[in-house]
Amino acid sequence: MAGAPVTMDSIDELLKETEHLASHMSLYQHDIPRDLQTPSLQGCEELIQRCEEVQAQIVQCQGHLMVMERENGPESDDELYLLVMKAKALTVEHEQWQDATPDVISNNQDILLAAGKEELQIVSRELELLLSTVRAENKQLKNDLEKEQRSLTEQEDVLKILRDKLEEVKTRNENISEKSAFQELKNKLQKLKAYRKELLATFGQFLQEQFPLPDEHESSFKKKKGVSEEPRVDWIHIHVIIETLINQLMNTPNDPYIIVTDDYWPPYIELLLRYGIVLRHPADSKRIRLEAYHQ
Repeated sequence: MAGAPVTMDSIDELLKETEHLASHMSLYQHDIPRDLQTPSLQGCEELIQRCEEVQAQIVQCQGHLMVMERENGPESDDELYLLVMKAKALTVEHEQWQDATPDVISNNQDILLAAGKEELQIVSRELELLLSTVRAENKQLKNDLEKEQRSLTEQEDVLKILRDKLEEVKTRNENISEKSAFQELKNKLQKLKAYRKELLATFGQFLQEQFPLPDEHESSFKKKKGVSEEPRVDWIHIHVIIETLINQLMNTPNDPYIIVTDDYWPPYIELLLRYGIVLRHPADSKRIRLEAYHQ
């Protein structure tokens, strides 16, 4: 190895091998189980001797490398040159790491057993830590889930209460609307009845003033003239006749006729017939009806 040519690949290989051995030495030299310290003493001495050999080769390679840099390095742009060389070295190292296969640190069974146990202990501690973390996360997730379920239950209860309240308000509004509409119609009907009563009273008063019934003056006039006095009849006033005709037409539109009795004063009937206010029945002259002005 001492007489072999020094190249960047050889330097990289030596560096990797040294770092690999040194890391395992530092890892296992102090943490070897008690039951393996005595049997693995010879293996530790072998590793130390191997490390010293590799260290000597590294020192020799570094010397050759410094000589090569002084001979081949340009006088200017030294920093750029070093950066390019480092980039090349890192590229080569990257490729070698991709193609490299794991090396066995030693053929000594005691060292391999101690290393295996140490690796298992490390993995066991990491798994225990991971298990503890997962359990803590699961506990937290369980608590969060319980909180969310309680919150969901509360929201569902609130939603149910709000829906019931909404239905109650809707029903109340419908009842209020129906009652208000009914009350409004009732008020309108009462107003119409009052107006109808007032109108009929005014109309009756007008008819009484304009179309009076035969009175006592007519009877006394007949006595003075020597005309025999007829028996007194309680004539029905014209506004009562018209009101009766109106009620008959409205209540029984299929049979709007009324019978003309003896207490209907004939001049009133003739007046109503002459002006087309009433009509006689086609087959019975004793029956009359009001003209259907509303149709």
